[in-house]
Amino acid sequence: MLDINKLKFDEKGLIPAIVTDIDTGNVLTLAYMNRESLEISMKKGLTCFFSRSRQELWLKGETSGNYQHIVSITADCDYDALNVKVRKDGPACHTGTDSCFTNLLFEGEEAEGFSMDGLYELLKGRKENLPEGSYTTYLFQKGLDKILKKVGEECTEVIIGAKSNDKAETVYEIADLAYHVMVLMVEMGITVDDIKKELASRHVIDHKVKQEKMV
Repeated sequence: MLDINKLKFDEKGLIPAIVTDIDTGNVLTLAYMNRESLEISMKKGLTCFFSRSRQELWLKGETSGNYQHIVSITADCDYDALNVKVRKDGPACHTGTDSCFTNLLFEGEEAEGFSMDGLYELLKGRKENLPEGSYTTYLFQKGLDKILKKVGEECTEVIIGAKSNDKAETVYEIADLAYHVMVLMVEMGITVDDIKKELASRHVIDHKVKQEKMV
């Protein structure tokens, strides 16, 4: 375990802390810690930063409820930067987005592949901006009842495809269902993290015991 005294704080007594989501690997924010905020973070197991604009400590989530539970803190090879891996209770950014890094500046040919988190953020953007001609915009404008109707219809289509033992059709319909369920999630303010946490909290135990007759 690294001795905190080996860390190299800058001339203002600060060290940059790159906060990442332990479950997705996404970078959530870049903040700064001084020795006191780092010690508080390690003691509480919650991220505590030093605000350069307000010149004071701030415990992430203290007012918003969006706490960041620390899994690990790792220093880089020069001991002058930290990577803080967390599990978060809500949006990392004060704007309400999952990450502070949402403003795309450049995208190369090796663009990131599809992810459920990416789709969720895209749908969230559709609800906020309501671009014309978008089917997703249409669903949000029609409201909850229309979205629920589409979820029900897609459930039926999945059943029909599976009952026909048509793998390709079933995959297609499951994708449709997943999309509409995520539209429902955005409409109700349910995040991907909410679903992940619920699944992680479940422990399925098969209590079925095969009984054999004793002869």
